[in-house]
Amino acid sequence: MSSTTQQKIKEIEEEMARTQKNKATSAHLGMLKAKLAKLKRELIAPKGGGGGKPGEGFDAKKAGDCRVGLVGFPSVGKSTLMSKLTGTESLAAAYHFTTLTCIPGTFRYKGCKIQLLDLPGIIEGAKDGKGRGRQVIGVARTCNLILIVLDASQPMTHKLLIEKELEGFGMRLNKKKPDIRFTKRNKGGITYSTIGCKLTHLDKKTITAICKEYRCSNAEICFKCDATIDELIDVVEGNRVYVPCIYVLNMIDKITIEELDLLSQVPHYVPVSGGHEWNFDLLREKMWDYLDYIRIYTKPRGQIPDYSAPVVISRKGATVEKFCHRIHKGLLEQFKNALVWGSSAKHNPQRVGKDHKLADEDVVQIIKKIK
Repeated sequence: MSSTTQQKIKEIEEEMARTQKNKATSAHLGMLKAKLAKLKRELIAPKGGGGGKPGEGFDAKKAGDCRVGLVGFPSVGKSTLMSKLTGTESLAAAYHFTTLTCIPGTFRYKGCKIQLLDLPGIIEGAKDGKGRGRQVIGVARTCNLILIVLDASQPMTHKLLIEKELEGFGMRLNKKKPDIRFTKRNKGGITYSTIGCKLTHLDKKTITAICKEYRCSNAEICFKCDATIDELIDVVEGNRVYVPCIYVLNMIDKITIEELDLLSQVPHYVPVSGGHEWNFDLLREKMWDYLDYIRIYTKPRGQIPDYSAPVVISRKGATVEKFCHRIHKGLLEQFKNALVWGSSAKHNPQRVGKDHKLADEDVVQIIKKIK
């Protein structure tokens, strides 16, 4: 089944390459891209399951406040970075494919416990199931941040190849989720509207062709951005993962200053040397920035705040309710209100409800209902 699917993918890609890109062919191209996305989904998760134990050696238990994955081709220094950052020994050697399973380790930064996963080296064709590509990228999809490790002395085409593998597996690196609302209906056909934007990449014919390819004859689509064909397909598929990514250019001790200046033009990058531990402070700082988490300190009644163990939550939607959930799921049932000290409070302390938005390093005291 896999070889037949790969053959179909190849045929569609060839047809897309032959098709001229203009307004008259956009609906046809949209249909081809939708077909391609469906076939790739089939390849990633075959209907009949796959041989062997799923995720064997890759079922690292989630630990800490967040999960960061080290992804890259074999022998780019992932294991060395892992050992130096976490103190966890991950076998390192001068030959390819030293790491054969997912190796977890943890380290603390600004009170946040970060789990680092050393994933086996990706090979070209991983998204099509080559090597142990499916399991590797499958674990990468569960991460809050991806570190793509590149050998600074190797061609930068490696970066494009890894991006292609991850994109093919439904991962979108350093991209925001398209602001599109897609709602299936029972009748009414395909209708669409725009709010605050004008569509320059899509028209009625193309939108209808994509929906028909997914056997969807009735739907209402609301665009709040100038979406492309690929972005609309991503929303219809509904299984895409939008994750921040940092490109770690390792082994900078092997290259010249001039080459390093040239590589500095790569966006989202951090140059390091794993062997010499150069620039590790900047790497940790950038990881913290890209994770975009905040620290909230708890204050028991009549005591000073506990600054040793902050509660770490995502900045997006960081409300008192989310803070309570992070401590204990049952805490909201007893919640009356909260006292907040810090930059999110209008005055210190401010009595707030569960919808109050928190800021980094706020201090919170929960007041429970009296039974």
